[in-house]
Amino acid sequence: MNTIAVLSGKGGVGKSTVAVNLAVTLSQQQFRVGLLDADIHGPSVPVMLSLDKQKAFASDEGIIPLTYGTLQVMSIGLLLEEKDDAVIWRGPMKMQFLRQMAQEVRWGELDYLVIDAPPGTGDEPLSICQVYDPLAGAVVVTTPQKLSAVDVRRCITFCRKAELPVLGLIENMNMLICPSCGEAISLFPHGSSSKTAEEMHVPFLGSIPFSPEIARMSDDGIPAADAAGPAKEIFQKLTEYITEGLLCT
Repeated sequence: MNTIAVLSGKGGVGKSTVAVNLAVTLSQQQFRVGLLDADIHGPSVPVMLSLDKQKAFASDEGIIPLTYGTLQVMSIGLLLEEKDDAVIWRGPMKMQFLRQMAQEVRWGELDYLVIDAPPGTGDEPLSICQVYDPLAGAVVVTTPQKLSAVDVRRCITFCRKAELPVLGLIENMNMLICPSCGEAISLFPHGSSSKTAEEMHVPFLGSIPFSPEIARMSDDGIPAADAAGPAKEIFQKLTEYITEGLLCT
């Protein structure tokens, strides 16, 4: 099984969007795929897959993940009594939960497990590296602004200290395509993410435009990779680069 962690140096860069669409794209290619939402304090995967009104089932054999098509999904958001419940845990409780997810979720045989990790380089990403050792690699998500570039460099450094191969860097919110004239409008300075990848000696996998359509579909619980259009093609290409990178590690 190839376990891929999707990481980011800071929040708000679209990491969960990338993780969900990567997992959906892999499942479309007839792979057996699991998606673990490891963001304990801000689980968004259930909403993005229209699973937020359902609950995971705990049996004598363990926790049974929910499914989106053939994709198996687990999140703390599927275990809370109420969707507005806040998880107020310190580090040891979070480590215990991640261990429980590793030991008790009954995924069955998987080809890929995609983990949507919390942002930053704190307790949860470090615990994921320890609990799921060895991870096949990490995909790091950023945006083209200087503040994000500073944090993503720290995230890549974290991966190296944790001996976690970096499969590549993905730039989100690259530009906005004007819905009226089709002109590409740069929202941030162009080229900073590819430059960061080059300086940090990691592959630059590509860019995802800022798309109101992707945002709307995410809110509606429909992954962009599950609908015809340019976004689907982008995620297919990014997934291809990631799987090729796994073959080279």
